[in-house]
Amino acid sequence: MATLQLSARGIALIKNFEGLRLLAYRDIAGVWTIGYGSTRYHDGKAVKPGDKLANQEQADALLANTLSQYTDAVNELVLVPLEQNQFDALVSFTYNEGSGALKQSTLLHKLNNNDYSGAADQFLVWDKITDPRSGEKIVSSTLAQRRSQERALFLSNQSL
Repeated sequence: MATLQLSARGIALIKNFEGLRLLAYRDIAGVWTIGYGSTRYHDGKAVKPGDKLANQEQADALLANTLSQYTDAVNELVLVPLEQNQFDALVSFTYNEGSGALKQSTLLHKLNNNDYSGAADQFLVWDKITDPRSGEKIVSSTLAQRRSQERALFLSNQSL
């Protein structure tokens, strides 16, 4: 199978949901993050309080570097043919949830068993965060919106 790369549409989807922050901040899970959701730099060092990127170009370079591990994971873990739109949706999901989550997901299991429709529906399951106060899983409207857009992209017939 051919190795796919993330398209401009996939990058735009990720950038839209991650947002650009040049100053380090704690994400919803409390992890120090910078740029478009990166938690580590090119050299593998973790983002820490007080870190700052000089400009959007630096953030774009960090995103490109960060994305490689997620595009590689999707290319390695998915064993069935993908259209560009499906690949883009999966990389966005994996960038947000992590390679380990994809590897263990029902989404991947269904997909690798040629159940593309069932896999698409599994995007919607991943809409919860852990409430830092109670420890309960609660629906995040932002994650629900992201998963809905990833599912729609996965099901679209648009290959860029």
